[in-house]
Amino acid sequence: MAINPCTPGALQRVFEADIPTPDIFPNPILQVLQVKSLAAQPGAPERYRVVFSDTQNFIQSMLATQATAHVLDGSIEKGCFVQLTNYQANKVKDKKILIVMGLEVLTQYGKQEKIGEPVSLEASQRPQALDRARAGQNEKQSSATSFYGSKPPPAPAEQRGVPARQAQTATTAHPSAPSAAHPNIYPIESLSPYQNRWTIRARVTYKSPIKLWNNSNRDGRLFNVTLIDESGEIRATGFNDQVDSFYDVLQEGQIYYISNCRVNFAKKQFSNINNDYELAFERNTEVEKCNDVDDGLPMARFSFVQFSELENIQNDAIIDVIGVIKDVGEAAGIVSKTTQKPYTKRDVTLVDKSGYAVRVTVWGNSAENWDTQPDEIVAFKGVKVSDFSGRSLSVLHSSSMTVNPDIDESHALRGWYDGQGRGETFQSHYSGSTGIRANEPYKTLAQIRDENLGMGEEADIFTTKATVVYIKNENFSYPACLTPKCNKKVTEIAEGQWKCEKCDITHPKPQHRYIMTLSCSDAFGLAWLSCFDEVGNMIMGMTADELVELNQSGGPGFADAFSQANCKSYIFRCRAKMDVYQDQQRVRYQVLNASPVNFALEAHKLIDQIKLYS
Repeated sequence: MAINPCTPGALQRVFEADIPTPDIFPNPILQVLQVKSLAAQPGAPERYRVVFSDTQNFIQSMLATQATAHVLDGSIEKGCFVQLTNYQANKVKDKKILIVMGLEVLTQYGKQEKIGEPVSLEASQRPQALDRARAGQNEKQSSATSFYGSKPPPAPAEQRGVPARQAQTATTAHPSAPSAAHPNIYPIESLSPYQNRWTIRARVTYKSPIKLWNNSNRDGRLFNVTLIDESGEIRATGFNDQVDSFYDVLQEGQIYYISNCRVNFAKKQFSNINNDYELAFERNTEVEKCNDVDDGLPMARFSFVQFSELENIQNDAIIDVIGVIKDVGEAAGIVSKTTQKPYTKRDVTLVDKSGYAVRVTVWGNSAENWDTQPDEIVAFKGVKVSDFSGRSLSVLHSSSMTVNPDIDESHALRGWYDGQGRGETFQSHYSGSTGIRANEPYKTLAQIRDENLGMGEEADIFTTKATVVYIKNENFSYPACLTPKCNKKVTEIAEGQWKCEKCDITHPKPQHRYIMTLSCSDAFGLAWLSCFDEVGNMIMGMTADELVELNQSGGPGFADAFSQANCKSYIFRCRAKMDVYQDQQRVRYQVLNASPVNFALEAHKLIDQIKLYS
């Protein structure tokens, strides 16, 4: 015989409570009658509407983003039973909606056909509403405001119209006043343009500087803040007079009661917040500092992307990242090609546990006043992915940065870096078509021949992991021009005079650059690879000028340098193309980029491959 675990009458009791929260009516058990996916804007997470029944009534509910995992993993389905652990009962224009932030799926009861003959909660309460309407005008007024809780008593005459700047002081004098004045708080995730009256209790996680704007008709000032509660986050913007009213009141890290804002559709081009709506402060907006005990409102909300996954992220996407600072570049001035305006930029290199390093570009005052040091952890929210010179990240006006955040991801990153990451070698994302791509499968040296790479009209690009077994020590470099970005070969026309035909300049000495030939091996074959100066510097551990000097000294250091460079493994990114040498055609394998093998990363790749066969 089937067991009915539901809590009969729970829905009606939840919505009749003066403060319809789990604190008043804890953990009702309901049956799922329907699960439906809702259309979402591009880039926004999928949302779900669920119809719950307590066997007497049913109601439509919205699952908060933190609860959608139960739908995605198949736990919630038609006929199953759930126990609500965190929820908010709302009424919007006589329509009752249950916002569910937390629940537990009761798998021990399995799935059953619909229990009972539940009716819509609104329909079951219409006769009661009609009776209240006949009871008189006072009762009607009480009903009209019951959704927002008991209306607070009017403020004393001397405090009416208190400016928003003074709201914080007025609230501080009576710490219990906010709770009495706002007994029914909306979750941020339930806000929409179709609601007229609401109050949110939210923490300010970011406040922008005051910005100036202008167009053909007028100009003005604005600022924006990011607000967060347990259900989600939203962006709020104040213009002109509202800058004077609210900018000094709202402080990062503090919690506020906020009401009477206009809810607009979000302008995604100006915001990195995962919300379809945003708020605009208005003349009658109310902002009061919350002096209640901080009961766990989050300090920030992140959705981090590992650096190894950047290759699969769409260009111009907005993401969150966290990493350890490996290097801080110098501030540099540039001029925009489009606006001709000068800008200051600074490149910061971050690394993470995935074994990759990425360059983050910081702009403006942040670049000029940068004071965060290497080995510190930084979390960036809302940075843009760019394919300029390889996968890199750029900080926007709407981005925010937190140094050493007190979150689990930061603590785990610190433990890894202090334990092993500090001494690791990190891979970087490819630059155009010449660098090492993340997660690209390797070709064995046998495969590049069996697949005839380089035999066609177009060059073939491939990545291979191989070990250097021999380096030719003859003609390993050439004398190059000292002019930046020239690199052409120079000829000695007299002692202390080296001439570049391209630049038509004579230099007192050349700069030697590598043109090395390597014999490399893997478990399946051998191949000769050609490499230029950057790769040669890495493999030899010294510049070509230094190696030439060792050669001219006649000591054992020259031979030792080649001996020490042998038997080391690298990841090579190569171009295979047909070449003609001494009237014979052959395929030449030119190294475009190389990096030492990251054994920790390679071990994870091998584990993933093994899992494919298990």
